[in-house]
Amino acid sequence: MQSKNQIEGRNPVIEALKSGRDIDKILVAEGSNQGSIRKIVAIAKDKRIVVQYVNRSKLDSICDSRSHQGVVALVSAHTYKTIEYILDQAKKLGEHPFVIILDEIEDPHNLGAIIRTAECAGVHGIIIPKRRSVGLTPIVAKTSAGAIEYMPVAKVTNISSAIEELKENGLWIYGADMAGDENYFEKDLSGPIGIVIGNEGKGISRIVKEKCDFLVKIPMRGKVSSLNASVATSVITYEVLRQRS
Repeated sequence: MQSKNQIEGRNPVIEALKSGRDIDKILVAEGSNQGSIRKIVAIAKDKRIVVQYVNRSKLDSICDSRSHQGVVALVSAHTYKTIEYILDQAKKLGEHPFVIILDEIEDPHNLGAIIRTAECAGVHGIIIPKRRSVGLTPIVAKTSAGAIEYMPVAKVTNISSAIEELKENGLWIYGADMAGDENYFEKDLSGPIGIVIGNEGKGISRIVKEKCDFLVKIPMRGKVSSLNASVATSVITYEVLRQRS
């Protein structure tokens, strides 16, 4: 029986691509590049969907049957929204937009926890990149404790371009970085705002960091140099909520 979060086989994957289904990634068996596989890769490239070539044994291990025909599409556990949709939600509520931007968060437990915190704290939406980032997987959905049903998540091709779009709509962008000039609680976070949280190990990428209006830090007094990404998000998110209350 095929998992509801993956689509196996050439024709089913082609139909999923044609229908506009949200697809996180397509796995193709190494050496498979003829006929309909070539067509799948071409459509995926046109739609900017990540294609990853893997050993055929990898596909065998994740599939419910051996009928994958060298291709598996990993689909979302939830439907993605757009940046425009997120900003419209804030407008409908008569509130300054509050957006969390995640730069290559790879741990599904972190993303799920961030979604849960964001929903509790009144965030209007979360933005994640298409590449080098976990998507809305079943683990993310479970970790969010149901918050995934209420928190809009937009998946974008380029985080830097997404930040520019937010700026054009009046948001100030704050990046959480250990080298920040000021502590996060020393800034006025009450207006239209986007908070950037970086990768669990590398932090915010240089290009994204340059797009931020401000870099803020969380003071650290222990021997460990940084917080877990979801914890750091919670700390700053609730300061935004406090200032808005």
